[in-house]
Amino acid sequence: MISGQRTCHCDPSHLNCLTPKEWIKCQLGVWQFSYEKRDIRDKQRHPAAFPIALARRCIELFTHRGELVLDPFMGSGTTLIAARDVGRNAVGFDIHPDYVALAEERLRCEPVPSDPLAAQTRQLALQDDARNIPLYLDPESVACIVTSPPYANLLNRARLNKSRRGQARKNDQYHRVEQYSQLPEDLGTLELGAYAEAMREIFSGLLPLLKKRAHCVVNVTDMWWENQRITIHLAVIEALRLAGYELRNIIIWDRTNIVNRVGIFGWPSNYITMGTTFEYLLDFWKPE
Repeated sequence: MISGQRTCHCDPSHLNCLTPKEWIKCQLGVWQFSYEKRDIRDKQRHPAAFPIALARRCIELFTHRGELVLDPFMGSGTTLIAARDVGRNAVGFDIHPDYVALAEERLRCEPVPSDPLAAQTRQLALQDDARNIPLYLDPESVACIVTSPPYANLLNRARLNKSRRGQARKNDQYHRVEQYSQLPEDLGTLELGAYAEAMREIFSGLLPLLKKRAHCVVNVTDMWWENQRITIHLAVIEALRLAGYELRNIIIWDRTNIVNRVGIFGWPSNYITMGTTFEYLLDFWKPE
């Protein structure tokens, strides 16, 4: 369906094409990114798109040029854009036809890479349920998974914008339900237990597609609901362990540089950390 052969001349035992100086910059356990003009910030187009820079760093850290990257919950296609930037092939899947159309539109608007080898790579956006991905790809053909799955019931409720101050709360998203879709197969409509089981099922099917010791990076956040912290990241870790993956690293995505006009939480009697200021990048691999 799509190539995943290396086009670099790196040592076969190397994890990536990075130099030692580039590698050491990635060793910190807290990462920070900025959005660029190409990023999707409009929540009416997609409710939860991560920066191109985030996907690009994961792809460069865990793959070689020419290899195949998979995003099973593609959304707006950010992983595909990042893969094109750094000369990797990529395929993304989403159950929602509007998001597939958005990803295809973004790819069409991207200039052809100046690097001839990068220009020969392909990035495909396909509409299907993530459970069906094994029908499309060969075993041990994928070098890395980079994804941000729909969060369990996180968007499926009216927004109160408590992270914003004063009248800034009453923006276009105020009291709006911003879930990914109304489709019954959409993980974003599930409660946490059902969500974790669906994640286990889906990633069990993806494991045979990964090369040995290939990495899988999952971006998730926790949530507060009825004055309780819902630890989605722990549910995802357990689900992927049950699916056969090994957790290697937990990286914090520090979002303090992109959070504006922060409101006050819990004062004066109930201390609550702001969920909008950080998210988790859970790094797994396929054991040998």
